[in-house]
Amino acid sequence: MSETLQVQKPLALVTGGSRGIGATIVERLARDGFHVFINYSSNEARAQEVLSRLQAAGGSGELLGFNVADSKQVDEKFDWIAKNRGQLKVLVNNAGITIDGLLVRLKDEDLDKTLDVDLKGAIYCTRAAAKTMMRAREGSVIQIASVIGEMGNAGQSAYAAAKAGLLGFSKSVARELGSRQVRCNVITPGYIETEMTGALTEAQKEAILRTIPLGIFGSTEDVAALVSYLASPASRFVTGQVIGVNGGMYM
Repeated sequence: MSETLQVQKPLALVTGGSRGIGATIVERLARDGFHVFINYSSNEARAQEVLSRLQAAGGSGELLGFNVADSKQVDEKFDWIAKNRGQLKVLVNNAGITIDGLLVRLKDEDLDKTLDVDLKGAIYCTRAAAKTMMRAREGSVIQIASVIGEMGNAGQSAYAAAKAGLLGFSKSVARELGSRQVRCNVITPGYIETEMTGALTEAQKEAILRTIPLGIFGSTEDVAALVSYLASPASRFVTGQVIGVNGGMYM
């Protein structure tokens, strides 16, 4: 990171922005005119690839490595943004992990890791962003949860608990911060075509498609398009909402 730099564009931060849904969100917000901070925790090379694509397309951004599950790192990085770049207008909490397994075999350390990243990480980042957004009397916090947090799924109890927790947390945040014109909404993607779905067998894909009324998988662009709307003034009257991008899988 360079030192103090006057950035003329509105600022957005996307956690877990180095791949998958996060990378597409980064590139979409850059096209929308934001200077985008690309958060990553370990794979700087992949984050740099996203930044290079963004810049090649005429966008503006920079890397911001930190672990969302470490509240000290989170506070330090958000303070750095405020002091060296300006007012953060949009936060997208996209970072997440899943460690699948049946409940009776769930290890304490796997439960802790899942909750630390998927739930506590989003809480830490939202708390840090809220401090400056409240003072500025503007801001949009967008949580990327999951359809699994709404409907549950065998073998994903910890992941479902973390993502479901984001729903209640975000509704509370929307009520707390609404008077300061800070909005908080949740997107719950269904089955989105990423590296993870690419590893599924054809039989697995067909079984999943039968549960989706539209009969197709979603794309990362489908999620990014909704993020774009929630980050824009067009959604000024939308807060505390849980919006599914799931092809009708859960209604």
